Amino acid sequence: MRLSSMPLLLAVAALAACGGKPAPEQPTPQAETPAAQPRVNQDSIDAANRAAEEARKKAAADAAAADAAARAKGLAGEVASMIHFDYDKSDIRQNDQAVLDRKAAIMGANPGLRVRISGHADERGSDEYNLALGNRRAGAAKRYLEGKGVDGSRIDVISYGEERPLEQGSSEEAYAANRRDEFEITGGGDNLKAPQ
Repeated sequence: MRLSSMPLLLAVAALAACGGKPAPEQPTPQAETPAAQPRVNQDSIDAANRAAEEARKKAAADAAAADAAARAKGLAGEVASMIHFDYDKSDIRQNDQAVLDRKAAIMGANPGLRVRISGHADERGSDEYNLALGNRRAGAAKRYLEGKGVDGSRIDVISYGEERPLEQGSSEEAYAANRRDEFEITGGGDNLKAPQ
């Protein structure tokens, strides 16, 4: 054997060792068959419909939460609305009875709700007299609410007399504005429910 034929023999031996088979071909992606295309389209439509339904539900839930918050804020405003008194009187005026009736109904629907009633007077009279008058006014509103079924332990009273005028001045309009009871929510005012 000659040396020049040696590389040829090595090449033949290498081919024989590999089996002489060509490398396997990678499968080519199959095009979707016409029958698979409608299924893909329906899957896309179903996914879009599910997403739209979820978006609608979320929007409805957000709207309901916003509506509930607005109602609760409105109810809190009703609880906080003031009532007024005639000069040197602590009797609940007839037109304020409806205001107190609404407060009692809201408190009945929200058993955790607590309020503080502060009584006020105009500047006429001594400090001591006006403090006592403010106390009588706050007490009158408390007794009225208790008469409508509200537990008195949920209502605190305080008097400021003439110390916290709503309007400055010595006019009858200022006096009338300052003869009042104010109502402040002190507990349980979150997520108020409307009376049924």
